[in-house]
Amino acid sequence: MNESRIDRIIDLLTDAYGFREWWPDGEPLAMLVKTILSQNTSDTNSLRAYDSLIAAFPDWESLAGAYAGDIADAIRGGGLADIKAARIRQVLAQIKQERGSYELDFLAELPAAEAKAWLKQLPGVGAKTASCVLLFSIGKPVMPVDTHVFRVSKRLGFVSAKESVERAHEILESLVPRERTYQFHILVIEHGRRVCKAQRPRCAECVLCTLCPSCTYEGGEGEK
Repeated sequence: MNESRIDRIIDLLTDAYGFREWWPDGEPLAMLVKTILSQNTSDTNSLRAYDSLIAAFPDWESLAGAYAGDIADAIRGGGLADIKAARIRQVLAQIKQERGSYELDFLAELPAAEAKAWLKQLPGVGAKTASCVLLFSIGKPVMPVDTHVFRVSKRLGFVSAKESVERAHEILESLVPRERTYQFHILVIEHGRRVCKAQRPRCAECVLCTLCPSCTYEGGEGEK
C-alpha cells in the first residue's frame, strides 16, 4: 500500500516539477568533502567554500598535508571553518591509511549497506553525509534525509513524529522503490522548499493534498 502510494506521490511531484534524471556528480571523495562543507550552512556558502578549497589545494595530497589553519582560512566563508577543516584532514588521513590512496571509487563495487557502513566509520560522517556520497556520485539506492525530506515524510505519514532522523533513513530506504530513490529525494526537497514549508505550509497549493494525512485544505486527506 505504501509503495503504490509513494509511486503516486513521485508521479504527482514529477508532473508538478518535472522529471529529474540522475547523473554522476563528481568523484565520491569530492562529494564527501562537499557534503562535509555543506553541514549547517547553505548550498551557496558550501559551494563557494569548496571552490575556494580547490583553488588553494589543487589535489588531495596537498590538502591532506596542509595545516588545519590554512584549510580553515580557505573555507572560512562556509561557516564552522575550524571544525570542518579538522574533520577534512582527519577523513583524508584515515582514507589514506585504510586504502593507501585518496580515492573512494571502490565503494561502487560494494552493496549499498556495506558502502554506507564503511563511510560512517570515518570521523564526522553520519547517515546523511554517507548517503549523499553514495546517491549522488555512484547512484546507490540510499536515501539522504535532510530537513525537507524529514519534514515532508513525517507529514505524509511515512515517518512517525517520534522517529529520529537517523531512523528515517532506514524507514524511507525500505519504503521507496530502489529505482525511484533519487527521484523521491530530489522532488521531495523541491516540494518542501516551495510548498510544504516548515512554517505555514501551502496546503491549498499542494498537489499531494488528497494523499496527505496532514493536509488542512478542504478536501485533503487530513480533513476526512
